[in-house]
Amino acid sequence: MTYQIDLSTLLPKLNIKALNPMQEAALEASGKSDEIILLSRTGTGKTLAFLLSILGQLDTESKSTQALIMVPTRELALQIDEVFRKMATSFKVTLCYGGHKREIEEQNLIQAPTLIIGTAGRLADHIRRGNIQTDTIKILVLDEFDKSLELGFLEEMEFIIASLSNVEKKILTSATDAHTLPEFLQLKQPQILNFIPEGEGDAPKALEIFTLHSPEKDKLNTLFQLLCFANNRPCIVFCNHRDAVERVAESIAEKGIRTVYYHGGMEQRERESELCMFRNGTSNVLITTDLASRGLDIPGIRYIIHYHMPENESVFTHRNGRTARMEDFGTAIMILSGDEVLPSYIDADIPELTWTGEYDIPLKTQWATLHFSVGKKDKVNKIDIVGFLAQKGGLKKDDIGLIEVKDYYAFAAVRKNKAGETLRMIENEKIKNKKVKAGVAVSMVKAGSGK
Repeated sequence: MTYQIDLSTLLPKLNIKALNPMQEAALEASGKSDEIILLSRTGTGKTLAFLLSILGQLDTESKSTQALIMVPTRELALQIDEVFRKMATSFKVTLCYGGHKREIEEQNLIQAPTLIIGTAGRLADHIRRGNIQTDTIKILVLDEFDKSLELGFLEEMEFIIASLSNVEKKILTSATDAHTLPEFLQLKQPQILNFIPEGEGDAPKALEIFTLHSPEKDKLNTLFQLLCFANNRPCIVFCNHRDAVERVAESIAEKGIRTVYYHGGMEQRERESELCMFRNGTSNVLITTDLASRGLDIPGIRYIIHYHMPENESVFTHRNGRTARMEDFGTAIMILSGDEVLPSYIDADIPELTWTGEYDIPLKTQWATLHFSVGKKDKVNKIDIVGFLAQKGGLKKDDIGLIEVKDYYAFAAVRKNKAGETLRMIENEKIKNKKVKAGVAVSMVKAGSGK
């Protein structure tokens, strides 16, 4: 029996009143076509579009894996998983990505999940080990398929698709125009749903773009002044290399602005901790590589700052896609030094950002992040953490901010002036009969004044 989608029940769970035209078109097309290429700019809701398309094809009585979603990054996998779980269907979903313990994934795959979400490298590894039953998979989604190709996963993608002998439906998504498609995708007559506005590329009207010229080559002082101008509104600063990310983050922190950073050379827990501190407002400045240009869905980002020029137009598009999402507004700023010029794919007539006077260093945020030694594997959820902090830590509702629960640990934002006393009160206390170790999460940035 095929799953019956009830939007009146599903959408409220996602805090959505109605589907947008792109999502409606994708859902309609999924009932008519077995090959769909969905093109729509970042932040328009492609994840929900293809998840609904999948749901409408699932057999509620099957105990086998029916659908596979391949993504370029673990962050995108986690985002899709979060949306799917909010739908609260009865279907089992499993995540497979590098940086996650393979043994946990293998255990989760013993009882076949209905849906598997994963990155190409880890999915290929599981298929080679026989952990994924490929002959039952009928639906394949390649989300941000162009990025997977850019990141060098062509061989893994080709192997995975060759292993799926009984796929009946293929859905490919991208935020940029699709050009040449690899032959191994075996597409015959795909229906293309192009919702990228003609002549606008991927830039939404709500996105303003400026240049900012730095009198110094390394741009650090200009970036610092720009962050003072931003005055604690959330900013993502993009650099092209990991060492630059750390150097810039430490320099800005030394000047007194609390900063976190994020790149592919960090351990998974480190990355999750840094991102959590950015999401919950402990820090309003995230300095990162292009790893964060796709898959991170963090609402309310006000500024995208290109400290280094993007390597190509696609990178430029996806960096800017972290702001001005859905109906929000945002600003992208490119810092240029000396004789540095804009790449040819960026309009040379972009205006210069100007401001008057000097801006003070923004006040420190009012939040601190606590980390806890319990997580999903201990059957602990967000409600448990809230109750624990309220009953054992003496906190009121307004003292508790964003909570994130991972497999083996959890994070919670609390008022900074309450953090010390709360830690004292919860020392040696238990959640669900498990003793909890807790402490204040500290950024990886090695600078005294910025912490």
